Amino acid sequence: MFETFPDMEVLKMANSRVSLLRHSLNSFFPPSATSTFSLSILPTRRFIVSASISSKEAFVDSLSSQQAATPFADSENPKLSNRWKPMCLYYTQDKCTMMQDSSHLQKFNHSFYLENELNTTEYKNKHSEHFDFFLVLDLEGKVEILEFPVLMIDAKTMNVVAFFHRFVRPSEMSEERINEYIEGKYGKLGVDRVWHDTAIPFTDVIEQFEEWMTKHNLCSNDLCGPLPRAAFVTCGNWDIKTKIPQQCKVSKMKLPSYFMEWINLKDIYLNFYKRRAAGMRTMMNELNIPLLGSHHLGIDDTKNIARVLQRMLTDGAILKITAKRNPQVHEKVEFLFENRIK
Repeated sequence: MFETFPDMEVLKMANSRVSLLRHSLNSFFPPSATSTFSLSILPTRRFIVSASISSKEAFVDSLSSQQAATPFADSENPKLSNRWKPMCLYYTQDKCTMMQDSSHLQKFNHSFYLENELNTTEYKNKHSEHFDFFLVLDLEGKVEILEFPVLMIDAKTMNVVAFFHRFVRPSEMSEERINEYIEGKYGKLGVDRVWHDTAIPFTDVIEQFEEWMTKHNLCSNDLCGPLPRAAFVTCGNWDIKTKIPQQCKVSKMKLPSYFMEWINLKDIYLNFYKRRAAGMRTMMNELNIPLLGSHHLGIDDTKNIARVLQRMLTDGAILKITAKRNPQVHEKVEFLFENRIK
């Protein structure tokens, strides 16, 4: 005898999965794999598939230089496109198998460009005293880190020149708890399947991140010590002050020395515009910057924070280190701005 389930439970389970199946079939498998499967029988439900980026792209498309385009960049000029389209999330993890499929390339972006229309004519490297690059970082995950995205912005041109993005697999959770955690975090966005297919342990993420920084000459040596040419930029102190040290303890690894100082964009915003901003959304609303992608998907938040950074640099803000960690006692942090967001 077959076990039966209540009708409402069946509907709930079906509704939570069918759109993810639709997205997976459309964006991951080749057309030949789905040619015999009729998508018309699936009920429609709109999921937001958000933009993200990949360390596989060494440099990004730039309006000022054709040399910045990658071999895998979309043929269309992002500035000329009249609609936003999401980045392929498998591509961000170096696992896209659809680079030869034209319908996939039309649906998903495989290059990166910040859509702000800014007048940079008068911008002459007013950003800081000595930084060449800003590394915009926005972590996701309250229990353990689930997502580690970084945008590398050239301080002179404000262009995004490189990027790194990895989903992170928790190391101290049961598989059942991980599934619940990811369903609650990414299931509503329809990208939990991508997370499960690509997430790697935090120790591997840091190893790959250091390889990425070395590749882009941000580290002075293979050990990746303090970054003389770049500064991390975060929206708040939590990411580097609190979460990364916590995750390092969970992952039984030493806190990397390049996480000893950072720029909290909230403090820069407060002192430059003379008004408080509770977070990214507040800053975007006050600066009339429309939100792109999904809030609390890390790579989308990183992109939106970078757009706020662009605007502030264009307006004349000067970015300086706002917090430094005591190298002997990591729990002690010195905040360098008297007027700051607490």
